[in-house]
Parts: sequence; structure tokens; C-alpha cells
Amino acid sequence: MRVYSFPQGGIRFADPTAPPQEASVVAFLPVLSVIPMVQHVGSQAIPLASVGTVVKEGMLVGRGQGPGSAHVHATVPGQVVRMVSWEMVPGITNEALVIRLGGSFEQLGKPEERLPWESLEPGAIQQRIIEWGIVEMEGAGRPLADWFASFHEQPSTLVVRCVFDDPWLAADYVLCRERTEAVVEGSIILSRACGASRVVYAVSVQEKDLGTLLLAAAKTYALPASVVLVGSRYPQRNHRELELALREYETREKLDLGSLGIQGPATVAAVRDAVVLGRPILDRYVAVGGSAVKKPQVMKVRIGTRIGDLFAECGGFTGEPQRIILGSPLSGRRVLENNLDEPVIKTSYALSALLEKQIGGTVMRSCVGCGECRAVCPVGLDPEALFKGITFRRGKAPEQDNRVRACHGCGCCDVVCPSRFSLSTTILTAAIGEH
Repeated sequence: MRVYSFPQGGIRFADPTAPPQEASVVAFLPVLSVIPMVQHVGSQAIPLASVGTVVKEGMLVGRGQGPGSAHVHATVPGQVVRMVSWEMVPGITNEALVIRLGGSFEQLGKPEERLPWESLEPGAIQQRIIEWGIVEMEGAGRPLADWFASFHEQPSTLVVRCVFDDPWLAADYVLCRERTEAVVEGSIILSRACGASRVVYAVSVQEKDLGTLLLAAAKTYALPASVVLVGSRYPQRNHRELELALREYETREKLDLGSLGIQGPATVAAVRDAVVLGRPILDRYVAVGGSAVKKPQVMKVRIGTRIGDLFAECGGFTGEPQRIILGSPLSGRRVLENNLDEPVIKTSYALSALLEKQIGGTVMRSCVGCGECRAVCPVGLDPEALFKGITFRRGKAPEQDNRVRACHGCGCCDVVCPSRFSLSTTILTAAIGEH
């Protein structure tokens, strides 16, 4: 079977400090859960509970307001004991309810009771998804309500992105293995909700047996489904690079995929749980590791669990972590001041704690003009020139501004730069400032 990939740039990324892609372990339920009112790209949800409120598992505790915002639900039963706030990124404050565990669970440990969905119209399915606060469980956490509204035309193909070009996607891989049927059923439900007439499972070539499992599960449904094997060179899973591969597949196979709607496996599984079980995102798979962690592993974690609790369950630290990152070290968000009380949220697919030796030092040296950053850029940019233009010049030419906006922040240039320039971060920051 042919393998499809993007034409230029990228890197082969391996990290022995990432957890093995074997099986998940269930994390302990936290005594104190921190439930942020921002677990999405937009405005903070309006808190519907206050100190002293008794909440149930799955209860609505934050109401989304406006585009980019989504509902927030309690993930454990108990009582709200305080409100807290902290900076997730400089200048942006997040508020959260702290819930002390207590009382009985509505869903944990209970038999699953399926709700009928097969006869639902697309609008009714969308309403269930919105009601339960489902967001894209990666990136900034765009609500699926906004994803539905973003299509200028009805998508013809739903693409489920089972692409593992980064070892820190171990959690998504384990999810696909342990919840194959949920991923497939969720993709069928989401296809109906957005009007797609087929499903394509884009699977990394080294995991083609996973594609076989997905396709076997999809045969129980009438919707046409197929598997496309794609490359494992990072950043193959990025929207642009994945679409390039799929358009090549479309051309070679003489198909008409039409417009594409792309989602990850964790998101479609959450869609399935919302529509079939009537539940919000209560937990998610998280890859926990890094050179500072004694026992890296993939964990099934309740939303609101503090990251310090997860590190403790992995045996604690081998040494003082110099950097803690939510997400992949390539493109994740640095935890300010290594705050171990920051919680897992809907978009937390990975958590890494890094020693100084893994960071490789923070002292920038003079550029040696090696050209490695240009060689690995999948967009064909010159990161060195852009970095120098942004850093050392007060003004930029219009054509340079356009190139800055073309960067999608994959971080390949940062990885290969021997001078330790923060190329990708600098360019992305400049791009954000342009808008």
C-alpha cells in the first residue's frame, strides 16, 4: 500500500524519555480537583457554583459565553471549598473551582446506559455535543460548536487523524488501541453531525495494524470508510501537511474527497461519550514523562487532577526539573514557575518534566549559518532570516510580514538549531502581534 506524505522539510523525532506506547494505568482520583473555567480557546465560562456548593459528577459548573467558549462540568462529586486563580500564560488569568471529593459517583463504576442516536438529525447531535462542552482535545481547545460553524461548505469527508509523528502522542495511540470501537462510533456520529459522506482514518505507516482494526470496526456501519497510510515524519499531523498528503491520495486514487473536516481520536471518542452516554469530558489519556520523571507512563486521568499528583504517581522526580511542559516538548505550553498545582484540562494530552541535560542549555550562541532551519521547515521559510529580522530590526518589509504569518509553529527549526535560537517561538509571537 502506498504511503503519502508532505513534500519538504520536517524531522524524524524520537525521545526515549516519552512513556512507552503500551497500555494505560488509571490515575488515582484526586482528593482535591481544580476545575478551570477556561479549558478552551475563548472567554472564561461563567461560574455557576460558589464556595459551599455541593456538586455531582458531570454537573454543569461553568456556562460558556460566546464564540470560543464552552461549558465546564464537575468531574467528581463533592463540595466546592475555594476559588483560585493563576496565570496560565503571561497576562492571562484562569479561575477555577476547587472541589473536595465526596459523595457518590453518577457514572464511575456504573454500567453504561446507551442513549439512542441513530435516528437523530444532525442539529440534534450537534446540540448534545454543545450541551456537554466538547472541544477539540488538542491545541487551544476550539469548541466543536465553532468547528461546525467554520465550514463555508458542508465537509464531504471526516478525517480522523491517527498520526503518530511525535512520541509524546503516546496517549492518543493507547486511546486508539483501548477504545477502538468508541473512536469509530464517534467518527460515525461526528460525520452525521457535520454532514460528511465518508470517513478516512489517516494512520501512520508504522501503525498500519491499527488501521486494520479501525476499518474492521467501521464495517458495522453503512458510512463508507477507508484507511490512508501517511508518513511519520514530523509534523505530518499538522492540518496543512496532512491535507497535502490526503490530496495526493485523492489524485492517485482518482477520488473526490471534497472539503475535509479533520479531528483527532480523543475528540471523536469524546463525541461518542457525549452523544451515546450523555456525559461531558470527565477524563482523558495523558502521556507523563520526561528526563526528570522516574517512571514515565500513559495515564487515564480525571480532568482537574493536579500535575504534581501525576508526577508523584510516576515515582516522583529523578532531579529538579528545569522545565515542565503541558503537551509535547516540541510545541507544548510551558508551565509558569513549574507550578505543580496546575491541573490537567481537556486539551492536556501530554505532560513532561525536563532536566537541564534534556533542554540542552539555554545560552544562545552566534548563528553559524548552517542552514539546518531552512532545510527542515515544512513551509519553506527561512527561519534564520525571519528571526534576525524580528530581533534586530525595528521594521519589517511587507513580504517578511507575510512569511511570518505562514509559520505554523511546528518547532522543527528550534530542534535542529545548534545556536539554541528560539526561532519558532519568536516568529509565532511576531505573527500573533500582526493580528
